[in-house]
Amino acid sequence: MLRDVLRAEIGKGLRIQLAHPAGHVITLLISTMMYLGLQFVLGQGALREDLLPQTLVAIGGYWFLQYAGLVMVADLIEDKRAGTFAQSQLTTAPPWLPMLGRLISASVFGLAVATVAALVPMLVAGIAIPLRWAALLPAALLGVNVLAFTFLLASLALVSPVIGALQSLFTALVLLLNGSFLPLALYPDWLAVLARVLPTTLGTEALTQTLFEGRTVGELWNGGTLPWLLAHTLALTACAGLLFARNHRRALESS
Repeated sequence: MLRDVLRAEIGKGLRIQLAHPAGHVITLLISTMMYLGLQFVLGQGALREDLLPQTLVAIGGYWFLQYAGLVMVADLIEDKRAGTFAQSQLTTAPPWLPMLGRLISASVFGLAVATVAALVPMLVAGIAIPLRWAALLPAALLGVNVLAFTFLLASLALVSPVIGALQSLFTALVLLLNGSFLPLALYPDWLAVLARVLPTTLGTEALTQTLFEGRTVGELWNGGTLPWLLAHTLALTACAGLLFARNHRRALESS
């Protein structure tokens, strides 16, 4: 029963997104043009090879966050406007299960867009990103961090009429501060501390340290980056779960 509910929710989400391929193509074009254009401006008319690899990793995390959140929040808003959200909860499955299905669907498209949007600049600008086994753990934690924040946004969407504005504000802050423009090492100390509070920043920092500086998982842990990333991810997941439990109840009461 639970597996059927989850499979049905994932299938519905995938069908909805695949029914509008033009939107995904436009998103990919805008994303890649935006990144290359920004780097061209920052490089004063040239693409700086010393900045491109690290900033591409950072903006890949942003693309994943931005698109997964956009898909999931838009899906919830549409259900609430159509009055079908309460109907979708009429099941013996726990209330978080349909939301998990929505999250999986959103993550599939978010990851697909982020991957393709990163590959295009790599081919156009000849960006080389080394692959290291030590990067697997930071990459996994970065993914969980992004999905926890996406679930947090979805929990806010259950009750907030201004979730679109909130999502735009949060994701814009991530884009500005997570290293998508300049590597975190070039930030002033106070700004780097603020940036690390946002989702994706610590994951991006851990990834770049393993990929470009050759650090091991043990060195990441001893250096403090990995413990802070783990703590940030766990805290974000706990906040998202508690907020969902509260707002889900309120959303059903108001339906």
